[in-house]
Amino acid sequence: MTATATVPVSDLDPFSPDFLADPWPFVTEIRELAPVVHLERYDVHAIGRYEDVHRALTDWQSLQSAAGVGLSNFNHETPWRPPSVLLEADPPRHDAPRHVLQEILSPRRLRALEERWRADAAALVDAVLARGDRFDAVTALAEAFPLRVFPDAVGLGPDGRENLLPYGDFAFNAFGPQEGLVAEAAPTIGPTIAWIGEQCRRENLAPEGFGAEVWEAADRGDITPAQAPLMVRSLLTAGVDTTVTGIAAVLHAVATTPGAWRRLRERPDLLPRAFEEAVRLQSPVQTFFRTTRVPTTIAGVTLEPDRKVLMFLGAANRDPRRWADPDAFDLDRDPSGHVGFGMGLHQCVGQHVARLEATAVLGALLERVEAIEPDGPVRHHPNNTLRGFESLPVRVVPART
Repeated sequence: MTATATVPVSDLDPFSPDFLADPWPFVTEIRELAPVVHLERYDVHAIGRYEDVHRALTDWQSLQSAAGVGLSNFNHETPWRPPSVLLEADPPRHDAPRHVLQEILSPRRLRALEERWRADAAALVDAVLARGDRFDAVTALAEAFPLRVFPDAVGLGPDGRENLLPYGDFAFNAFGPQEGLVAEAAPTIGPTIAWIGEQCRRENLAPEGFGAEVWEAADRGDITPAQAPLMVRSLLTAGVDTTVTGIAAVLHAVATTPGAWRRLRERPDLLPRAFEEAVRLQSPVQTFFRTTRVPTTIAGVTLEPDRKVLMFLGAANRDPRRWADPDAFDLDRDPSGHVGFGMGLHQCVGQHVARLEATAVLGALLERVEAIEPDGPVRHHPNNTLRGFESLPVRVVPART
């Protein structure tokens, strides 16, 4: 490495149980230590300041995704799946699949689903409230609603949908070290991986839905037939877990922030902002890697080619250089510009789906619940990449009719 600025060395392990249980003290330490820090345990460089993370996300020419967005380079030693044509690809290989999915998942196209999803959300919330005023907001809402509507939208059959969450969990864990969480899941994940692969085949998808539209793009020659199943797999990989964590994040924020729920009841037009602010605050996707393609200078530090750079998205989203009072959930804040969905050409292509799902289920809850508050300890789900909730007990006061 050639450096024009001093690079401090840290023994921090961003995949340790302590870090995954509560990352905020650690990411604050890294962010404030220096713009670029060398993590000696994995021999990678870490960045956590908003300006540097934003630049790394948008500079695909210097900091590539094609080598893999995890700790290890994507090569023949990663046998359980071929590389993503979106997440682990750069232009020109990335361009056609991205264009196709952007059109399929555009806000204009999603409007056709909005009425149905809002009706589904109302039915789900009514069923939850009929069982009582205390429930786990993760299992009852944050997991239940995406698993209710998204597989239908893709075109999956009714059987086997319970595989979606463990598959996504494994996929995001695999961006970290291959021991620990990955090694624990590896002996039993095989049938789940096989099921996902089968769902990506054209004959196993409904004739209408996101999956069918991907295969129709292959018929038109917009993408290749080989790319089509990989694009459907990308939908199934990132289309559930990240949305679950985002919905849980906003439910946690409004339940624990005094006055937030009442404000949203008075101003339901603030609900989209509430979702974005919760994504900024909790950063469901905490980290991603890039790999230097050429000598690359970040904040005065020049890295040689083929060096891994770990971007702490969660640290950037709480950087006081960018956000005032960054650890607070603030409905008066403009959270636009957060990097919770990434940035640049690799920005999450399904973010509009997540927004629609979140506002549908939360909107139904707003109409039916006067107050929401914590009802027990919160448990987080450990994952090498995601910051998710395992349990979020709440108590609600139903609105008077």
